Amino acid sequence: MIARVDEEWHGEVPVASLHGEFDASNVGELGGRLRALLSNQLIALVVDLSGTSYLDSAGINLLFSFGTELKARQQGLAIVVRSGSPIERMIQLTGLGETVAVHPTLPDALASLEVT
Repeated sequence: MIARVDEEWHGEVPVASLHGEFDASNVGELGGRLRALLSNQLIALVVDLSGTSYLDSAGINLLFSFGTELKARQQGLAIVVRSGSPIERMIQLTGLGETVAVHPTLPDALASLEVT
């Protein structure tokens, strides 16, 4: 499946919805798309992985990197992952969920940021 990134804004919070497979072959492009959403005015970035069918270690490392960068800028990173999905299991195994906020739905992620 071809990877796709859909972008939408909720106030000052960009949401990047990732669809398809994200791995070492396209993580550079993904990182560029996410970086293009960043600004000093952001409260947080939300990455919605609900439509992601595969995410390898390169994708996980990218999310760790964005989490660290945004934290240093006093901004947040929230990740949306469907409960019970293979992506959720990978996030648990890697410890990513211990360093960034993980939510089961986009409304939950936005509510945690107090954005409507």
